[in-house]
Amino acid sequence: MSETAMTYSEALLGAIVEAMDEDERVALVWGSLGGVSGIKLDFGSLRDRHADRIVDPPISEAGIVGIATGAAMAGLRPIVPIGTGSFLFRAWDQLIHEAGGAHYMSNGRVTAPLVIHIRHGMRGGGGVQHSQSPQAMLWNAPGIEIAMPSTPADAKGLMRTAIFSDNPTVFLDHQMLLRREGPVPDGKHAVPFGKAAVARPGRDVTVVAASLQVVAALAAAATLAADGIEAEVIDLRSLVPLDQEAILNSVGRTGRLVVADECAPRCSIASEIAATVAEKGFDLLKKAPVRVNRLPSHVASSPVLEDALRPDAGRIAAAVRGLMD
Repeated sequence: MSETAMTYSEALLGAIVEAMDEDERVALVWGSLGGVSGIKLDFGSLRDRHADRIVDPPISEAGIVGIATGAAMAGLRPIVPIGTGSFLFRAWDQLIHEAGGAHYMSNGRVTAPLVIHIRHGMRGGGGVQHSQSPQAMLWNAPGIEIAMPSTPADAKGLMRTAIFSDNPTVFLDHQMLLRREGPVPDGKHAVPFGKAAVARPGRDVTVVAASLQVVAALAAAATLAADGIEAEVIDLRSLVPLDQEAILNSVGRTGRLVVADECAPRCSIASEIAATVAEKGFDLLKKAPVRVNRLPSHVASSPVLEDALRPDAGRIAAAVRGLMD
């Protein structure tokens, strides 16, 4: 398959444009994606072709997600770019109870195939109100798929899967990934949910991550390799469904587990994965799993203080070295 080099943002927009061209049920509710990360994506041609399926309602996250949920139940496939993930809390009731519960409450007669697109994580001076990573809280809500790509190719492929899934999906991008470039398959490229990728093979320790933490884990692995430590990096791609098999298979090869996660440590993604491996793969472990999380504090507006909280490559490498002692 041929490939084209592009940024993460361009790949994401490409998947949306392709889906809207292909299927008249796909709609965009709230066009905030056009200004994502300060990168002014060209929505001109998309608006020209599909003006009747791009809606810019007043800013009310609860109202927007409520409108999109109803439209999804009625047969559309709305994409809802909320923007900063912190603002999703304003629509928690509509997402968790209505969209997430529709299939269950209707005994399978009603689905809500919408995509909620948010940007999560510490982004450089965002402060408390613009730096949330709500994926662990979302993970505790049944009925919602969760995608967290780390590359432009996966951004395109996972977005296509999300759009054409019959389940509500929260699609999380990290603010600091949006300008990263990489090869992206041309055409209708889809990446299935629940299929993790081995981003880097290794024999000594498994490092599990998603989104920006994959980049940090790969940087840590490169540093560790200079010391003769080969870390295998597992890119989860999606949290729901979770590829437990890929994680356990990797730990079976290495015997050691580090989980890198931008959530605060309590009830985090790292906590759940460590618990899963302890329950289902205890005999595979040579040492107890280690979590590398954001420190348990509010995110400061100061970039210097923000960096002190970040689960970066240095902290991941230090955790790995601790397991190798």
